[in-house]
Amino acid sequence: MNDPLGDMLTRIRNAGMRRKGKVQTPGSRLRAHVLDVLKEEGFIRGYSSTEYGNGRTEFEIELKYFDNQPVIREVERVSKPGRRVYAAVDALPRINNGLGMTIISTSKGVMADHTAREQNVGGEVLCKVF
Repeated sequence: MNDPLGDMLTRIRNAGMRRKGKVQTPGSRLRAHVLDVLKEEGFIRGYSSTEYGNGRTEFEIELKYFDNQPVIREVERVSKPGRRVYAAVDALPRINNGLGMTIISTSKGVMADHTAREQNVGGEVLCKVF
C-alpha cells in the first residue's frame, strides 16, 4: 500500500455512503493523529485501537450521523505520495468559508487549520474534510 492515509480516508468515505456505523482500518501513528483531530472537531464519534501480535494494530472508527446523513459529507486527500502539497500559515486553505477543515501536519504535530493559524505554523496539507 503506497498511501495508508488515503486508504483510511477512502474507507471512511465508503462506509459513510453505505451508512455503516463502524469501519476498521490498519493502525499507524499518523492515522491515529488524524483520527484525533477528526474526533476533536466532531466529525467522528471516536475510535478504538486493537493490538494484535507482531506489533500490528487495527482501529475501529465509529462514524457520526445527523438526520440519517453522514457528518463527513466529503473527505479528500490533498498531499499525495506522488505530489506533496505544503502551505505557509498565511496560505492555508479555507474550506466552505470555515464550515469544513483542512488537516495539516506541522512541526508541532497534526492539527486542524484553525489551530495552525492560532499557533502561526504551516506545513503539509494532508486532507480536506467537510
